[in-house]
Amino acid sequence: MRTTVPVAIAFLSGLLLVTAFFFRADTFVGGLSQELTVWLTIVGGFTLLLGVVSIVRVNWTAIQRRKEGWGYKILTILAVFAMAIPSVLSPDWSPLFGRAEGSVYDWLFQNLQMPMMATMFATLAFYIASAAYRAFRARSAEATILLITATLVMLWRVPMGEYILDQLPGDIPAFLNTYVMGGFNMAVQRGIIIGAALGAASMSLRIILGIERTYMGKG
Repeated sequence: MRTTVPVAIAFLSGLLLVTAFFFRADTFVGGLSQELTVWLTIVGGFTLLLGVVSIVRVNWTAIQRRKEGWGYKILTILAVFAMAIPSVLSPDWSPLFGRAEGSVYDWLFQNLQMPMMATMFATLAFYIASAAYRAFRARSAEATILLITATLVMLWRVPMGEYILDQLPGDIPAFLNTYVMGGFNMAVQRGIIIGAALGAASMSLRIILGIERTYMGKG
């Protein structure tokens, strides 16, 4: 029963959502599909709440056991509650509540989270440059083409590099935008998207047919 009921629910829900593509929204099947989509959003909201509870539990356990770096875990828990509690309180009680400009949530987001995000991405740039140095070695003709193209694209993405490219003969930025980004790069992206879509479709079919049961904690 513990296996049959979830598999039956997944089968009926998946079959209904697939069938709804062939019906208008004002029909019974279309309306039921939209209702299930709303319930999906509600369930997704509860999973976010479950994630918050999980973060607090894991970090609190580490604090109690005085694991390495437990001081940072205290800051993590404080940050979670400092961002969450004022944002869900009514702004009618105080202008510091809610998520509007001037609230506690807005101040923490603008002055703490955004600088930390910028720092993280700035740090990742060095790792990307290191990986590019190892990958773009001109060991063959194909690697040489990749190295030259990547160098031109990276120069094209920064103002100083774009200025340098404008000084060279020919309209290199227009060539990169038209043929490299809109041609080769777009073709590769579409191939990756098609492959990912086929993978998602096959996984969905496995779940609907009851072959894939990892969502129930089973292989």
